[in-house]
Amino acid sequence: MSKYDLVLYDLDGTLWDSIPLIMECFKKAYEIILGGTDRTDDDLMSYIGRPLGDTFAMHDDETKEKLMKAYLDYNCARLRENAVPIFPGVYDFLSKIRTSGTLQGVVTSKRETSAMITIDLLELSGYFNTMVFREATERAKPHGDPLIEAARRMGITDMSRVLYVGDAVPDILSAKDAGADFALVGWTKMPRAEIESLMPDYIIEVPEQLPCIIKASEL
Repeated sequence: MSKYDLVLYDLDGTLWDSIPLIMECFKKAYEIILGGTDRTDDDLMSYIGRPLGDTFAMHDDETKEKLMKAYLDYNCARLRENAVPIFPGVYDFLSKIRTSGTLQGVVTSKRETSAMITIDLLELSGYFNTMVFREATERAKPHGDPLIEAARRMGITDMSRVLYVGDAVPDILSAKDAGADFALVGWTKMPRAEIESLMPDYIIEVPEQLPCIIKASEL
């Protein structure tokens, strides 16, 4: 018996190693529109996992829109170069969980157009029963709405039967708001102590642990 009916995954920093590219795109957008920025890496990193507009919300609306467009144009061009590698072990646990019969899906703050570039290049869509992108709900992470929407699509009303796997503070806050369990990936590049202080239900130090969590068995 599976402990969960549905396992949902964040994308950036969870299934694939896109954090370096995201930082590159943030800085490139500022270079193109404003000639650069004095914002620190820590500041920019804190916005990963949140909607892109939040990153540039401190600017006036016109500048914000220009920065977003510059980011998306550059990001999509780099994504088409297959610039984002999948983390080791991801294909294995996705295959094992799919074979077990447990439903799987994606919940991300990325827009569908950009997310699907890498999903298609890495041939991931066949593993997922549902994919919830930024456009799907009015409120994004850290609210629980996107997780609840993914469960609704799968006919699941008991959110305690849903596990969200992620790498950042907005991910765990979203899971808690939705009433789902949360698993932190040990390969996160985000400040780990901050996430652990929010008491994730699991910490996956190696990819092989995830199928064991789903089955409530030992590694």
